[in-house]
Order: sequence, then structure tokens, then C-alpha cells
Amino acid sequence: MTNDQHSVDGHADLVVAVDVGGTGMAAEVLDRERTTHASATAATPRGDGAATTRAVVALIEKALSGLPSSARPAVRGIGLAIPGLVDTARGLALYSANVGWHNTPVRDQVQAALGLPVVLQHDVTAAGEAESRFGAGRGVSDLLVVVIGTGIAAVIIGGNRVVHGGAGQAGELGHVVVRPDGPLCGCGQRGCLEALASASGIARSYTTSTGRAVAGAADVWARLGRDAAADRVWQDAISALADGVLAACTLLAPDLVVFGGGLAEAGQDLLAPVHQRITERARVASVPSFARTELGRRAGLIGAAANARDHWNSAGTSTSTT
Repeated sequence: MTNDQHSVDGHADLVVAVDVGGTGMAAEVLDRERTTHASATAATPRGDGAATTRAVVALIEKALSGLPSSARPAVRGIGLAIPGLVDTARGLALYSANVGWHNTPVRDQVQAALGLPVVLQHDVTAAGEAESRFGAGRGVSDLLVVVIGTGIAAVIIGGNRVVHGGAGQAGELGHVVVRPDGPLCGCGQRGCLEALASASGIARSYTTSTGRAVAGAADVWARLGRDAAADRVWQDAISALADGVLAACTLLAPDLVVFGGGLAEAGQDLLAPVHQRITERARVASVPSFARTELGRRAGLIGAAANARDHWNSAGTSTSTT
């Protein structure tokens, strides 16, 4: 199929997938084979919800401008993955402090601005579903996808289905308390896993203990083996992460845990010691296999596109599949 042929059986098969992060956002125009036909990136405005919505619209327009004019009619709509608390049914960003959304009708606003249907999803859920269907979790019916970046969140997949919970958003692993006397978390509790083992938490712990500021957890990771403070902070984070993941494994008994997010780029420096500590501490829970994300930073985009297609398929408005 050429770049100008984007229709199968008379149905449009391109989706604009958008992944909004706390510091940056990305958009890709994807076909049903997950091939990228156009893309764009932009910084995320901080704390200004209206500005963020405008930036999302501008980003989508920029991505669409990269398509040949003959392909524009083949764009079916937009799959939008956003952080924070999300009401997918009503298309609301209930609370996303970093980007400034509070009970904001993001779906309807973007839809009105661009004249294309929009399907909203939580960003970590999108990434987790993508890993389950197309990435490291393929063929595994019961898995846990743990995404570690500025915060920590998880996607629970049981019997090949995402567990959403009664509130619609299960998997807030970062706010499980693992050190009751630990540092204050942004949620108001002390000792949350996120405060100790997220990328931001690791960087903050290093700065607090040494008085030396670092740009992020990658700087701490880079100093392992030649900076005693970095080694200590890293080991503390590993211990906390092992406790949090072990608690989840005890409750859910996944066959596989997939790690994604920026901190997963540490690879075996992260996965190997966490797995070892869980193996040492587990008494009741069976110890699952560990894997690193296969889709990397594109997981949220791929998941957003797949979710949008699923939504339209179930509504009977499209027969294409991702």
C-alpha cells in the first residue's frame, strides 16, 4: 500500500494518536498496522489547562499537516491519552495537576476545534494495553505493567482484560505506602512508593542527602559504582520498589511484570536487583518473570490508537482493526 492509499474496504484507517505527558507531548498518524505516516512533538504547558488544550490542538494540526492532502480524508479520528484522573465515558480530565486540567471536557474541546471524533484514555492504561497486545506481554493473559517516570502507575491485566475497578481507574501502585515514616508524597501521605522510587523521587532523595542537585534519576543511575550516595539512594529505591511490586504480586499473582517509563531505561540495573529482592522476600506469592517494555516511549501512542479503533468498532462505525 502506498502512502496515498489509506482506505481498506471503503473505511478510513488512519488515527491520530496523541500522548500527553507532564513535560512533553507527542502525536503520530498511525495506520492499522501501527505504521507512522506523520508525527509531531511539543512541550506541555505547565499548570495552565486552557494552554494545554490549545497546545494539543496545535500538535494534532501539525501532525496532520505532514500528510499528503489525498490522505487527509482517510483520518478516522483521534485517540488521546492523558495523565491524571480520567473519566473516559464523559471525556473529562478530572484532575491533572501538572498540566492544569480540573474537570475539563478535553474530549469535547478537542473534537470541536478539529471536527474529528476523539476517544479519551488514561495514558498509563494506553501504554499497558499496548504492551499487552503488541509488546512484551503478548500471549500472557495475566500481567502487571508498571510505568515508572515522574510518578509510578500500573496497569492490571487479568484474563486478557484490563481491570478498571469500580472507580474506573485501578492501578495506582505509586500511592501504596511502603515506608510509613518515609518522605511526604504529593498526594499528602508519607512513604508512598512514588515518593521513594519514581524518577523524581530518586532525584529528590539524592539532592536531599547530598545537597547536590541532579537533573533526574538518570544522573543518579550514571553515578552508580563511583558515588556512594548514588549507590545508597538507588538501593533504597530498589528496596521500596521491590516491596511495592511484591505486594501487587501477592494480591494479583501475575505471570509477568513489564516495566516501562523513563526509569526502565536503566535495564538490568533496575530489573535484576528488584527481581532478586522479591525472590528473597516472597513467602506466599509466586515470583513472576520480569521484562522491559518492547514498545518504549511509543507505547502510549500505540495504545491510544488501538483504544480509539476498539471504541469505534464497538459502536459499529468502523470495521478496521489495529
